[in-house]
Amino acid sequence: MSQPGFWDRQEQANKIVTEVSHLKQSINPLMKFKSKAEDLEVMAELAEEAEGEEGEQAAAEIRDTAKTLIKELDELEIQSFLTGKMDRNNAILSINMGAGGTEACDWAEMLLRMYTRWAERNGFQVDVLDLSPGEEAGISGASIRIAGPNAYGYARAERGVHRLVRISPFDSNARRHTSFCAVDVVAELDDDIEIEIKDEELRVDTYRASGKGGQHVNKTDSAVRMTHIPTGIVVQCQNERSQHKNRDSAMKMLKARLYEKREDEKRAAMEKFYGEKGEIGWGNQIRSYVFQPYQMVKDLRTGVETSGVQQVMDGDLNRFIHAWLRAGGPTTRNKEIQIED
Repeated sequence: MSQPGFWDRQEQANKIVTEVSHLKQSINPLMKFKSKAEDLEVMAELAEEAEGEEGEQAAAEIRDTAKTLIKELDELEIQSFLTGKMDRNNAILSINMGAGGTEACDWAEMLLRMYTRWAERNGFQVDVLDLSPGEEAGISGASIRIAGPNAYGYARAERGVHRLVRISPFDSNARRHTSFCAVDVVAELDDDIEIEIKDEELRVDTYRASGKGGQHVNKTDSAVRMTHIPTGIVVQCQNERSQHKNRDSAMKMLKARLYEKREDEKRAAMEKFYGEKGEIGWGNQIRSYVFQPYQMVKDLRTGVETSGVQQVMDGDLNRFIHAWLRAGGPTTRNKEIQIED
């Protein structure tokens, strides 16, 4: 960057600046932790020479500092698992209702809120790309963009079928119902990754975006739905008032899904991500959320569970995501590991 003429090629220079920023994000926390650990070592040496009340105070300070460093070390360890090619990219997370009818639509809306809260709690920016309301309640599907460092690396842990068990608020007899929703996560692609899509392979439909009435009703066919004919992959976007902007966003989503599919095929392991979800119903879930007759959320891949259902629905998902990363990420297959709640 210090070489003469570095900024003569603006596009290449910006890529290098971005790469430097990513490297600093990886290295700086390690260097700061190393400095704190060295300071703690000096404190311990000084405490050995202290006596009486002064020695007790020094020991208490060392314990408090050590506890803080242990938490920081845990965070650094989790980040060390994010070594995938696309892990540091933004994520596009999609939710689709499965078996359960109106219940499943309501469950999809609950999941949308949960992931929005999780992203906000972890400092990510959330943009709603598409939202399809259910016939009676909730939503039938939604797509959101989660932007921030390593957003995809963390969010990809949520790919799979999610099962809800509760007493239905839509059942006059107050019976217990089971609902399913599928969550899919793909990485938003960088501009330097090229995915070729021929015009004859693409079908583009426009329609009026759904709104809540009044001034929010869209007067023009600004929403865009794209279908990649060879693969059958469908994406849609309606968050912008401009059809052109929605088209650009939909194209990015389509390229991201095609790239993910292509990478899976290269590894000859389509079941690893897409096949792992299977049918959005019984026997394919990765996590169960039980509201009644008892309260428990359990990840069936890692065995991590908690009775704090409300905290989980408010976005407290890191315990599940971190355990999944520790257990080997996409290669996890119902490994039972012990993680303190």
